[in-house]
Amino acid sequence: MGRSFFLSAELQAYLIASATPVDDVLRDLQRETAALGGIAQMQVAPEQGAFLTILAAAIGAREVVEVGTFTGYSAICLARGLASGGRLRCFDVSAEWTAIARRYWERAGLADRIELTLGPAAESLEALPAEPSLDLAFVDADKTGYAGYVELLLPRLRTGGLLLLDNTLREGAVLPSSHSTDEGTRAIGDLNAALADDPRVEVVLLPLADGVTIARKR
Repeated sequence: MGRSFFLSAELQAYLIASATPVDDVLRDLQRETAALGGIAQMQVAPEQGAFLTILAAAIGAREVVEVGTFTGYSAICLARGLASGGRLRCFDVSAEWTAIARRYWERAGLADRIELTLGPAAESLEALPAEPSLDLAFVDADKTGYAGYVELLLPRLRTGGLLLLDNTLREGAVLPSSHSTDEGTRAIGDLNAALADDPRVEVVLLPLADGVTIARKR
């Protein structure tokens, strides 16, 4: 299970205890994902999941895209925030991890609101309708691919739509003083700088989990 990297375990526990409790579906999914080992860190933090639900509901999101689904925790959170008749389209490359996701979507009663496509996300995004109809998009996938996903998603977002990017702090390694040589971290650092100057969007980078960038399309 992921968590906000700068928080102590004690403060993380307090943060979770001070929020609406997760239900049995999400709790069991956390446990099953944790049993996978180190890769479980790919799962969003509980506070991040709650934020996704509240944000989707607050803007009345009906058309939502997720790039990078893993075992499905964030998809459940997004789908629970959809407006009546809303749809979440998920794109991922792993049949193994998303098989877990499918089980929990069924259990949560959300399978009819979530559409999963397996394969390279860029190809799937290119196949989406070109008109600006998306209300919200959440990207939590390969970091070197983020810039490309942004360019594919922004034209498809409606005015006022939200683009959310996960892991944009990279546990602090995006700081120039870190001199990171990791290709993904450098790609995220470049993207952070580019978005801050991008006239198409208003941007805030929140210190939530491992950093969540919110870009609102002008």
